[in-house]
Amino acid sequence: MRQKTVWITGASSGIGMEFARQYAKKGYRLILTARRRERLEALEKELHVPCRIEVCDLSQEEECYRICNQMSDETIDVFINNAGMGAYGSFLETSLEKEITMLHLNDRALHILMKQMLLQMQKRGSGTILNVASSAGLFPGGPYMAAYYASKAYVVSLTRAVSEELRQLRSPVYVCALCPGPVNTEFNAHADVHSALNGISAKCCVREAFRGMKRHKTILVPTLLMRLGCSAQRLLPARLLLPVVAHQQKKKGR
Repeated sequence: MRQKTVWITGASSGIGMEFARQYAKKGYRLILTARRRERLEALEKELHVPCRIEVCDLSQEEECYRICNQMSDETIDVFINNAGMGAYGSFLETSLEKEITMLHLNDRALHILMKQMLLQMQKRGSGTILNVASSAGLFPGGPYMAAYYASKAYVVSLTRAVSEELRQLRSPVYVCALCPGPVNTEFNAHADVHSALNGISAKCCVREAFRGMKRHKTILVPTLLMRLGCSAQRLLPARLLLPVVAHQQKKKGR
């Protein structure tokens, strides 16, 4: 029987690395993508399963198409579309260059890779795509992380819409978005923030993701507390909610 294959982007740390560990335990062959080769090679040694390492900077458009072309000879059963970054600060003060790089990675790269993998899976008649978004994408906006919240709202909206298209086609391909709250990873350091809320571990986040995937949910929000929070925010008008979000985001920069 063919060994199943999972492709994970952003696999060198955090949620991506934990997905790699958990899929290795399930006996999958792994394709690991990130910018840092030494991190991927160290992870490969830890996992003791067949791995293919592909070093790639997905913030560069040509790199997205290059890696997709390299994946054309693979039968990918699960695609974890995880690579991403954040940017904290007032929109008036944050670096435009950093924001554009973030949008290229969080949205353009995710879109290109999702579409290419979906076309392959739809043609084959099977497959799973998990886009790593954020609970930020479920809110109407995020003052002091404005571009980041907007980038994750794009991921949530895209995933929901494509999932519905696949449902209407009765496609066997499953698409979902993981929307965690704060997770204790290197992400916060790269985004120059310190979470104002207690974060969960990457291991807990991935465990909750698997639970949601087993139930074929489209939007996966880890932990009951975060699910309640995301549900409650929909009851408040944006004019009341946004000042609360701004207050929490300001705490991150302290």
